[in-house]
Amino acid sequence: MPGTTLVRNVMTLNAMTLRPEQAITDAADILAEHRFGGMPVVDGSGHLLGLLRDEDLIVSEARVHVPTFITLLGATIPVPGTMHHLEEELHKFAGATVEDVMDKECPTIGPDDTLEDLASMMWEHDVTHVPVIDNDRKVLGIVARGDLVRFIARTT
Repeated sequence: MPGTTLVRNVMTLNAMTLRPEQAITDAADILAEHRFGGMPVVDGSGHLLGLLRDEDLIVSEARVHVPTFITLLGATIPVPGTMHHLEEELHKFAGATVEDVMDKECPTIGPDDTLEDLASMMWEHDVTHVPVIDNDRKVLGIVARGDLVRFIARTT
């Protein structure tokens, strides 16, 4: 059945989207509130610019390095310069935008492609979310791996 079923029959229509200039902290709140694993990032006309995934946020967070401390005669002392570096990185992360961390080269699929095509793409690119776009790169929806799994479970 995945060989003949079209993506349009499984995709989430009217997917919520993000804008590239949104603060990463706001985007994280939206992803968490709606329990989304990824959201398309679009320009003012709804054309796809990229995809922000929850794992992009984790990678961004991991780039913040904790200062180095040394213990000397029972006292714990930060290595000079590392506290300032931490403050800079936290400020940079807090001020980051969606565009700073989104995947600009995410795989996409069309609504008339098959679920077989979609599953193959997800496997080959090791992705969990694929934006569905038209010929002008306008976002029509999104398919998450869970959508595909639920469809297979319903139809087998």
